[in-house]
Amino acid sequence: MGNTVIIGTQWGDEGKGKIVDLLSEHADFVVRFQGGNNAGHTMVVNGKKIISHLIPSGIIQGKKCFIGNGVVVDPFVLLEEIDYLLSNHIDVSPDMLKISNRAHIIMPYHKLIDAARETKKGDRKIGTTGRGIGPCYEDKATRRGIRFCDIPDFKGFKEKIITILEEKNFYLEHYFKTDPVDPETVIAQFRQIKDRLLPYIADVSVILSEGMNNHKTVLFEGAQGTHLDIEHGTYPFVTSSSVVAGNAANGSGVGPATLNEIIGIVKAYTTRVGSGPFPTELFDDIGDKLQKAGSEFGATTGRKRRCGWLDMVVLKNAVRLNSLTGFAITKLDVLDDLDEIKICTGYEHNGKIISDFPAEIKTLQKCTPVYETHPGWKQDISGITDFNILPDNAKRYLARIEELAKMKIKIISVGPGREATIIKENIFN
Repeated sequence: MGNTVIIGTQWGDEGKGKIVDLLSEHADFVVRFQGGNNAGHTMVVNGKKIISHLIPSGIIQGKKCFIGNGVVVDPFVLLEEIDYLLSNHIDVSPDMLKISNRAHIIMPYHKLIDAARETKKGDRKIGTTGRGIGPCYEDKATRRGIRFCDIPDFKGFKEKIITILEEKNFYLEHYFKTDPVDPETVIAQFRQIKDRLLPYIADVSVILSEGMNNHKTVLFEGAQGTHLDIEHGTYPFVTSSSVVAGNAANGSGVGPATLNEIIGIVKAYTTRVGSGPFPTELFDDIGDKLQKAGSEFGATTGRKRRCGWLDMVVLKNAVRLNSLTGFAITKLDVLDDLDEIKICTGYEHNGKIISDFPAEIKTLQKCTPVYETHPGWKQDISGITDFNILPDNAKRYLARIEELAKMKIKIISVGPGREATIIKENIFN
């Protein structure tokens, strides 16, 4: 297996965690390249569910894992996650995990601003997770962020906090009408954890490049999904980072020519958490059935996911934006009991059929999905590991996805466990 990028093609929650866990066995390094602890990857190993938010899923496979410079990291959440994984007998020592010295730190005031902003917006809120991700990326863009490389010089670190909080406290007090943040309290909190963090901090870019020069293979683990991308998603109902495959190189500190394979994870239907347009959303019994059968609750927030039919306008957009080399279809088994299954092949807008994903939210909100209907297979497929044994209607459904997207399906997941997987095309060699 060459250097491989795993990308969500929809609005996140496609099942990337399982596929990363599956492919990690064949990689030497696993790196997370964007987002923060607003993402959640769920793995089921030997019947036990394990959820990670910051640390790459490959840690469960005993692989060396890296948090890249494109990730914003809440160090307190990170240490909680390390303790959680250690309690599950997973090695998360500094020998197994490194954090880029260029990664930005989510500070306590970022979370306060995030929550205050959503409260002030009321019904117009974006639907963020409230974890300070956006405000941290804001400070990164305006060149007033604090990075992990600042921690070793703790005197300078303290001075930055004091300077930044002059502005943040004015904002909190006079615009949001909330309490200010005591800089000494923040400094004391970091003083307590800095010695534990220091062994994890390294120049991830250099380590990855040296590894690849020595024929180590890297798995790049994306978070969220293509249509939450800050550049190409349903703006402003998006995340605060670039989710698409092009950022795998930038957010890890490697060159784009090092990327060999880009696998798009596709849920066999579509879901979305939080606010924002969702053309194929179902508000009927079928939507409820998908939600219950798929256990569609956010791994990070626990929020109920909105459910709808597979949307090929969304999927073809992801193929183009990410230069995908193949699909991994997840949760195909959730469709087992349906009499009919629909695929959205385009949108109707003002009497015209459009096949390209519109940039304007108002346009998207007025789009009506155009469907084709396929017969269901009415059979439990969760125990099948051979593609040839799948019901004919399931194979036809998958073939139609390939035909419409002009993209091969390489992996099919028919259950949450590692073993509930069909390898349609080998990408491991």
